[in-house]
Amino acid sequence: MHNSAWEGAYYRSGSVHASHDILQYKMNAQESELGPQTRQSQVLKGLGELALLSLLQERAHYGLEILERLRGEAGVDLAAGTIYPMLYRLEKSDRVRSEWRIDDPDARPRKYYALTGEGRRDLKTQLAEWRRLASVLGRFLDREMKR
Repeated sequence: MHNSAWEGAYYRSGSVHASHDILQYKMNAQESELGPQTRQSQVLKGLGELALLSLLQERAHYGLEILERLRGEAGVDLAAGTIYPMLYRLEKSDRVRSEWRIDDPDARPRKYYALTGEGRRDLKTQLAEWRRLASVLGRFLDREMKR
């Protein structure tokens, strides 16, 4: 049994060129279906974790507060359905911890999320990688301006 459509096409075709053409077709078809906003949201999802860890470095936040600040201040327009699985995954990997708090006697409890020591180390690593990548990519993209 083949693990992917690409492997199946490769073995059926018996040719690297045929499987490359099939893969290229599938990639191009998927890209053409993506509108500009969909492409932007895919990029922002990748940056969402970095922005989230950075936000939690300040202090503990509750879910809706995290979402509002990421959208308003960081320009990372994550859906509510995206942020909670991300927080769950970060908590399971010991980069974030959570606790329930009641801020006001008449209010409902809120789950607050805070960065752990492991989360701080991961943030430092991701931030260094982001800055390196942004610098290299910036120089690459600006190469035409320098000519």
